[in-house]
Amino acid sequence: MVETALDPASERYRQFVLANTVLQSPPHVPEIKLHLADEAHDLWQRTEDELATIGLPPPFWAFAWAGGQGVARYIIDNPQTVENRSVLDFASGSGLIGIAAAMANAEHVLCCDIDPFAKPAIILNAAANEVKIDVRIADLIGSDEPWDTILAGDIFYDKPLADMIIPWFHKLAARGTEVIVGDPGRSYFPKGMLEPLAVYSVPVTRVLEDAEIKKTTVWRFPS
Repeated sequence: MVETALDPASERYRQFVLANTVLQSPPHVPEIKLHLADEAHDLWQRTEDELATIGLPPPFWAFAWAGGQGVARYIIDNPQTVENRSVLDFASGSGLIGIAAAMANAEHVLCCDIDPFAKPAIILNAAANEVKIDVRIADLIGSDEPWDTILAGDIFYDKPLADMIIPWFHKLAARGTEVIVGDPGRSYFPKGMLEPLAVYSVPVTRVLEDAEIKKTTVWRFPS
């Protein structure tokens, strides 16, 4: 079988992730190991070059963002949140949150993202932490599958995206799904709508953020 450049399951994608990352632990979740990059701009350029495509999203899969670290920390410290539950890690990126859910004994974990590079990154990261998760490269906004819990971090940075996610999450929460998100104060976070669960001071890289520590809150959508 001939692998194509656009096949996220291809060995080419896997080798690209390995060549541009180092296995290390996010500072706020040292229990977990991830293949992470140390810089952003050059990797972004190499990602575009690899696909000969202009206008790709940033390589979110290569970094442990503050919101994701906050949710992962909360799940590890409060495993009853996901224990024996079916979990969706939405906009998974590196798979950090999904891996935390698997470590906390979730019954089933699905990590989803739209970036094809996320798939080999998540698979490699799951293997590094010896957990089993499923990965889907798809836009699941608007979907309604039998998830008991939906987890997401750092998803309110873009207004059109937030405008689609917020009503979808409200709808799922209203029908009984527990929806938990982590946010370090992104521009389009739905202020005043959610219930705070925990607050953390999360170390981050200045390459991506405007500070070395980001105050990150974990929130629950009301049912």
